Amino acid sequence: MTFQAQYENWLNMHLLERQGENKRRLEQGIGHAEKLFLEAVWYPAFHEMDGLYPEYEIADFRDGVRFLDFAYLKAGLRLAIEIDGYRAHSADLSRWQFSDSLMRQNHLILDGWKLLRFSYDDIKEKPRMCQQLLQQFMGKSFIGRKEETSAEIFLQQEILKYASESRVHVRPSDVIQLLKIKKRDAQKLLHGMVTRQLLLPAGNGTKRIRCYKINPEHISGFFNK
Repeated sequence: MTFQAQYENWLNMHLLERQGENKRRLEQGIGHAEKLFLEAVWYPAFHEMDGLYPEYEIADFRDGVRFLDFAYLKAGLRLAIEIDGYRAHSADLSRWQFSDSLMRQNHLILDGWKLLRFSYDDIKEKPRMCQQLLQQFMGKSFIGRKEETSAEIFLQQEILKYASESRVHVRPSDVIQLLKIKKRDAQKLLHGMVTRQLLLPAGNGTKRIRCYKINPEHISGFFNK
């Protein structure tokens, strides 16, 4: 399925679930910067939009409501994603608006949200950097949990794709560079893939595995998840 087809299905699904002001805002359409984030960053990083909510309504610390550009809600994680255009944070922003924006961010964190902010310029000019930041965040948030999430599955897919295309044994350092994650997280991810028999130890080592290879008998259908 193409991005545009999946995007339209995803947006229509959320429109059917919304009411009132929440629905009216979404009916006005997702902004250019927000759609570019989906097309150039989120979708290439994870190949789906399950768990991602546009124009997500939250209670405001002033007893009103606010809307996040996107919220990602899955497996206990609450991630707020904000897309920032340059003009919205330049001289056009009043001192009151600037202070209110900072206080809003503080209260999000107090309420247990994680927060990632992306500038329009980075989304447009450095999409791969933004993809890697998201993958690194998801890896840190989900790797090693008992329940396997779609985000972790896609990280595994990236490793399998890399191993298949490069036709070399995969080392932890390769995963660190590929996904921009820490050594400990890379080792956990690779260990989980060995446990699932997606990867096999390569080389002569038995106690300390230094590199891995694809197990062709156990990956059929994995890329279709």
